[in-house]
Amino acid sequence: MLARVVSYMLPTSMPQTREYEDERGQCPFSRWFGGLEAVAAAKVRRSVAKLEAGLLPNVKRVGGGVHEARVEYGPGYRVYFAFDGEELVLLLGGGEKHGQSGDIAAAQARWVDYKKRKRVQSR
Repeated sequence: MLARVVSYMLPTSMPQTREYEDERGQCPFSRWFGGLEAVAAAKVRRSVAKLEAGLLPNVKRVGGGVHEARVEYGPGYRVYFAFDGEELVLLLGGGEKHGQSGDIAAAQARWVDYKKRKRVQSR
């Protein structure tokens, strides 16, 4: 039996990667990432580096413009992000497989907040 593999690629230019900041200047991705043990942090950092290089391995859409990058290690780490145009990947948060539904909902809410505040700033 053959498996169908879906691969995503970003545009040819290297995207800039930034973290989402809430209205108080807090970064949910950094808060989550800072609590990881060293090997897990290295694996997550490698996944983010692939995003920065324009590669999207183990990525799927989870709705509302948010994507999930799966990290095959430990409890199944996840990195949540969205694209702001072709040049920016916005890191919205992270989590583990067991908390996936809540993490996705939080990432989607952060993405909505980001777009709303960006629209207000551009006026």
